[in-house]
Amino acid sequence: MTQSHYHALTKAPSANAPLVFAFHGTGGDEHQFAELVSQILPDAGLVSPRGDVSENGALRFFRRAAEGVYDMADLARRTEKMAQFIAAHKAAHPDSPFYALGYSNGANILASVAFKQAELFDRIALLHPLIPWTPDANPALAGTQVLITAGRRDPICPFPMTEGLASYFSEQGAELQTSFHDGGHEIRQPELTALEAFLSAPR
Repeated sequence: MTQSHYHALTKAPSANAPLVFAFHGTGGDEHQFAELVSQILPDAGLVSPRGDVSENGALRFFRRAAEGVYDMADLARRTEKMAQFIAAHKAAHPDSPFYALGYSNGANILASVAFKQAELFDRIALLHPLIPWTPDANPALAGTQVLITAGRRDPICPFPMTEGLASYFSEQGAELQTSFHDGGHEIRQPELTALEAFLSAPR
């Protein structure tokens, strides 16, 4: 396990505060959600990795052949790599709750890690995820707090797939919350309000 798998923006948590992982969307970088996390949880630590895949200059966390068509072999490799990266940070902060949020491509790599190693996280926020496959059942997700946000008219992440993902987490016994709006792929204020409440709720 190593913390050096990714270039990342990091901040150590204060005593008893959570460590928050933040995963940017395609074309973003490690700074995309840093200020938001600090506003919501000023005492929290932060690990915000930079995607190490370039798609015509836009940073991502795994390769794809087209919109919604993932290179599944690459995703599997990079999911394992990310899980090792997260586990190394968890080992360095054994007393901190572990929260994570991701948007779009960042939500997808976060979800992929959670499907395999749910024990790494206490809370997971997925903003506009797109999971175009059926994950294997994972009883370890039971009790994990999950927030999914989305736009009902999102042209990138079809809403029926979002509903399917929400159903999956519910079937695994996760403590699921959702926040949906009538727009597209953009993050809207109701989502941010839901995210703030989700991350700052008492433990």
